[in-house]
This record gives sequence, structure tokens and C-alpha cells, in this order.
Amino acid sequence: MMTDNIVIAGIGQTTVGEHWQYSIRELAHFALEDAIKDAGGLRPQALFVGNMLAPNLSKQAHLGALIADFSGLIGIEAVSIEAAGASGGAALRQGYLAVKSGMIDVALIVGVEKFTDMVDSGVEDALATATDSDFEAVQGLTPTSQAAMLMRRYLREYNLPADALAGFPVTAHANAVDNPNAMFQRAIKASTYARAGMVSEPLNMFDAAPPADGAAAIILTRSELLPAHYHHRLVRVSGSASASDMLTLHDRRDPLSFDAARRSVDSALLKAGVTREQISFFEYHDAYSIYAALSLEAAGFAERGKGWELARDGEIAENGKIPCATMGGLKARGFPGGATGVYQAVEAVSKLRDTSELGQIALIQSLGGPASTAVTHVLESV
Repeated sequence: MMTDNIVIAGIGQTTVGEHWQYSIRELAHFALEDAIKDAGGLRPQALFVGNMLAPNLSKQAHLGALIADFSGLIGIEAVSIEAAGASGGAALRQGYLAVKSGMIDVALIVGVEKFTDMVDSGVEDALATATDSDFEAVQGLTPTSQAAMLMRRYLREYNLPADALAGFPVTAHANAVDNPNAMFQRAIKASTYARAGMVSEPLNMFDAAPPADGAAAIILTRSELLPAHYHHRLVRVSGSASASDMLTLHDRRDPLSFDAARRSVDSALLKAGVTREQISFFEYHDAYSIYAALSLEAAGFAERGKGWELARDGEIAENGKIPCATMGGLKARGFPGGATGVYQAVEAVSKLRDTSELGQIALIQSLGGPASTAVTHVLESV
């Protein structure tokens, strides 16, 4: 039995920040407990955990069984999914496929990361495992220096000024002001961006999203299985797709083309039966400002080399075609590693529930590395 009426029945999240006092299992429990409550008490038959770095940072693998045990869900199917920064999105997709197949009635998806279990260079070493160990990390390449090289190539190829991408962090911080779960709830000005110190030239501190602790969770089910007392506006998962690309940038024909991101968007939109023009907002994976520009181009919202223009003066919605990073994105909400894709889903559902307009459509996409993995979902309020 295949079904198309798959809905996100419950959502939960912790604030994103430094949670020194809580373990990774506790953070996951806080989020999933809220999601189950929000779903009217639906009990999951399967748990899919999105995590990127727990074996490196928390010295803990086997998160599925760990979290199921700690949260009183012993006996259910429970596995963890790893796809670097796209881990949460990949876990959401696996939960979606399980429910869509009819093999699972209720799936629980949890994204969780605990960066503060490690300090200093250990975090950079862990993040570098998302690159090619034999050909990139061994040379000292980190995701940040990799993004800096992409940004330098982009600025040079299109003859752009050094501050061309400033609009992306300015927009993210402005949108995070009203997000109570964001790490940074304060707007910044373009002049603030201009004064920021360099992290890896030309990428400055506002071009890179801050790694942080956090957990987010959702409950997936079919609409006919919702409890009688369920009171939220329904949000349906109408499209889901994943694609991959070469892991090493130097093997790609064109490093400035996020081909996996493009393929996953095209496929998700086709499956959902919607066009780009129908999308109400886009939650991209702005781990770095350059990723935001390349993602907009890959998703078809901007021509090649023009993605930066959608954020000029920090007004993506007004100067471009599509509102983005509407709750702060990774840059201002914080980058909770493998939990990112689930946070995007939770934030999108919150917006779709609250809007006064029916038929609003969200596009969410999480990336592993520089779009070596790309997972895209289309969510609709119904």
C-alpha cells in the first residue's frame, strides 16, 4: 500500500546554543517528548535519528537504541542516519519512505547534535570528516577553508565585490529576531558585516554559521490515523528527494554548480506536482554564505552567477523572488550539525500552521558538505 496523505503531525525542538548541562540523549528526549505531545500522544513504531558527529564529539554511536531506551520507547525499530550536514534531512526522508510504503504507521524523526562535548581543534577535526579523508582532510582542508575557496572562485569568476554576499547573513539575523529558539536573536547591519574579522579569506565570521548544540523532532503519520482531538492545521509532505555528487570538489567538472542540490529540487517538485513559482518560502542550507548563493542558483530561483543579487541589501523577499532563511537559517538560528534538516522541517511546519492562507508551500533543503549530498522536501499546508 502506497499513500500520498503523509502529514507532519507533531513537532518539537530545543533552543540552539551551548547546552553544557545536558547530554545528547537528554537533548533528543526533550525534543521528541514535545513532538509526541504535539501530535496528540501518537506513539511511534520506528525512530530515525539524524546525527553527524556523535561518534567523534560525544564518543557515542548507536544513537537509535540509546535514545529509544532513554525515552521509554524500548522495542521499536530504531536506527541512526548519517549524511554529514544532511543527516537530519536524510532521516526525515527515511521516515517518510517508511510511512509512505505502509510498513510503518507512525514514525518519529529526531535530529540531534552536541558540539560542546568537544572543544577547540577537536571540533574542526570532527567537521573535516565530512570531506574526503584521503585527498582533502589529510592536506589540512576543513569545511570552512573549502567554502572560502568556493567563495573566492565565485567572487572572481563573476567579478563581484568582497561584500557581495553580505545580504545573506544580514537577512538571516533579521529573520531570527522573532525566533525564540535561535542562537542569535539580534539583527546586524551591512556595516557590521564589513567590519567582521576574517575566518578564512575572503570568508569572514558572518559568512559561517556557528556550530551549536540542539535537537529537533517530528512525528510523521497518515492523516486518517490522527487522533480525534487533533487540532493543528495539517501540513503534508508532498515531495521528497535525495541526490549525491562527487565528494571531492577537485573531481567535479564545475565546483560552482551544486548539481545534487539541483537534481533533488527538480525531483521533489516533480513528485509534489508543484512549480517553483508556487513555492512560498525556501529554507536553504546556509552553513556558509556562498552555499546560500549556490543553492538559490541550483534550485532555479536565480540564474548562474546571480544568486547573490537576491540578498542584496539583505532583502531577499523584496529584491528577489523568494523569502529565505525565514527563521534565521543556519547562520542566525545556529548550525546544529546533523539535526539541521529536522530543524528546517519544524520551523517550516510552524510557519505553515500559523499562516492565514491555505495552500502555502515550503521548500526545505539540507546539504552534506558542498552539496555532496542534497535532501529536499516539499511541505504544504492543507
